[in-house]
Amino acid sequence: MGKVSAGKPKAGGAIFRAPIGTTLPTDATTALNAAFVNLGYASDDGVTNDISPSSEDIKAWGGDTVLSIQTEKNDKFTFTLIDSLNPDVLKTVFGDSNVSGSLTIKSNAQEQGASAWAIEMVLSDGTLKRVVIPNGIISELGEVSYKDDEAIGYEITVTATPDASGNTHYEYLKTPTASPSAS
Repeated sequence: MGKVSAGKPKAGGAIFRAPIGTTLPTDATTALNAAFVNLGYASDDGVTNDISPSSEDIKAWGGDTVLSIQTEKNDKFTFTLIDSLNPDVLKTVFGDSNVSGSLTIKSNAQEQGASAWAIEMVLSDGTLKRVVIPNGIISELGEVSYKDDEAIGYEITVTATPDASGNTHYEYLKTPTASPSAS
């Protein structure tokens, strides 16, 4: 039996953000803490996770590679939020304190602090998958395009940084319970 799958967003929203210190889920099915806010629709590009390590090769005299040392291992998640009138999306992009009232937005150099993140999806066979980022910092924002033939979207890259256990993110899966066969 094959184990190939695709990921679709969980119905009702797939990307959530909460303040650092929020109680995090430790499985794929427990309800998220109420502090997690739903960031609405993401573009059909979905979520990408760049977990590529970088290394440096050490060469001996004569050119042979004798050692390869890992110099870094990024853990970045990129997605585009398209609920552009959602106050929680705007707070995520511009900073919690830079969005107020009837959607007055201040754009400035104030850094958005780290947040906890959860991404929920349903795989092809009905398996639930939840990715939890205990400490994620928005490290990049893409260009915002205002065009009449596409949704306004905010492309966000979240860099996951190590938690107290040294882990940058956790993945939890729950396979569907097999239904009893009819006799």
